Amino acid sequence: MAESYDIYAAPDPELEPGEARCPGPSVQDVLESDQGQTPETLKAQSYSYMGNEDLPFDRYTSQEMYDLEVERLWTRTWQWACREEHIPDPGDYYVYDIAHYSVIVVRGNDRQVRAFVNSCPHRGMQFVDSYEQGKCKQFLRCPFHGMSWNLDGGLREIPCRWDFPHVKDDEFTLDGVACDIWGGFVFINLDENAQPLDDYMGVLPEHFAGTPLEDRYVALHTQKVLHGNWKMVMEGFLEAFHVLATHPNRLQLSSWANTQYDLFGPHVSRFHQPLTSGNAVHPRPLNEREVYAELGHDPDELPEGETARNAHAAKLRESLSKELDVDLSDVPNAILLDSIEYHLFPNACFFPGINIPLIYRFRPLGVDKTLHDIMMLKPVPRSGRPAPVEAASLDLETSYTTVEGFEYLGLVLDQDSDNFKRQWAGMRTSRKKGQTLANYQEVRIRHFHETLNSYLEAGR
Repeated sequence: MAESYDIYAAPDPELEPGEARCPGPSVQDVLESDQGQTPETLKAQSYSYMGNEDLPFDRYTSQEMYDLEVERLWTRTWQWACREEHIPDPGDYYVYDIAHYSVIVVRGNDRQVRAFVNSCPHRGMQFVDSYEQGKCKQFLRCPFHGMSWNLDGGLREIPCRWDFPHVKDDEFTLDGVACDIWGGFVFINLDENAQPLDDYMGVLPEHFAGTPLEDRYVALHTQKVLHGNWKMVMEGFLEAFHVLATHPNRLQLSSWANTQYDLFGPHVSRFHQPLTSGNAVHPRPLNEREVYAELGHDPDELPEGETARNAHAAKLRESLSKELDVDLSDVPNAILLDSIEYHLFPNACFFPGINIPLIYRFRPLGVDKTLHDIMMLKPVPRSGRPAPVEAASLDLETSYTTVEGFEYLGLVLDQDSDNFKRQWAGMRTSRKKGQTLANYQEVRIRHFHETLNSYLEAGR
């Protein structure tokens, strides 16, 4: 049997705050034992201690906090609105809504992607309903009085034009919104003085250069309403500490307590959790043959001296290459197997992996509800890019497992959903004023709130 480590041991008094790590093999140890080339970006480590003060619950429960975010956060940050494949042809549009703001993203006749405030300059009527996507003709037409604008935002025509002598055509245009594209995602920013998207994203373009998301397609998409404030819900996905109690199935394979956490500038953070290397802090950790069997293989077929992770990766490359109709022969073990999640401030998470190819987005539906988007992005097959799957809308009580293709992962997500309902109730009833966070495993939460503060305090 492999060596076991005690996760309940007391802190080492010799260590400074933030220096402690779970005993057992680290992520970097796992990467060193991998066969093949590991990207240098995954070898990077970037942690800094961010304090240990309690984080007040009223940051989540307060209407004043929510209103401040509507005013100073959602109007100043880059957010992904849709995928390019959602608007492939001229006239295709997709509406992105955040709080009470609504933006229509449209592909023009020149095939350029632009974004406009979803509001007619005449009387404020929305051109199309919130959360809608579809196709217009060669112009945007207001359904109230029939005024219309070209897809580049310029005025096309006004019924009874004789009655508007005070309107200048070159000034009566649609209200443009900053728009850019990265990784096949269309981003918008309501700030009229928005910094360039590339600058905002920090290390993200570099770290995804070897796994370009523009080469993926939307194979599955859910939009589910969840209990609780959007920050609380999102933070449930920023750490692996909860795996022990929330996701007890297959604990022997996941080194959840040895997950690596990294902070890359104000807008980007990351965790890296190996899922197939075994769990050194399990009461009965598995040896390599047992890990290989737990991964679904005959332990007698594990080559002498080979790790279960390397042997499993070799088999998975072959089977997934056939299943997905792509060449995965050069994909590193970590990208193929692990849960690697980058958070882009304020509300998006991107996974570069093949076996866990997820994208998250979190949007507030008032103080106490969250709309959680999940996309599964699979590599585009040799046969061509499939059309994106339409989003499946799920209410508070509908299980993720009702969505075809989401059966196993749906069970995991349902466990998270149950947590959010209880956590939201507990936050509001607690006599303790805030949550007490781990120095290392929950550092991404502190990092997020530090950046959030910088936006909320600007202009006070």
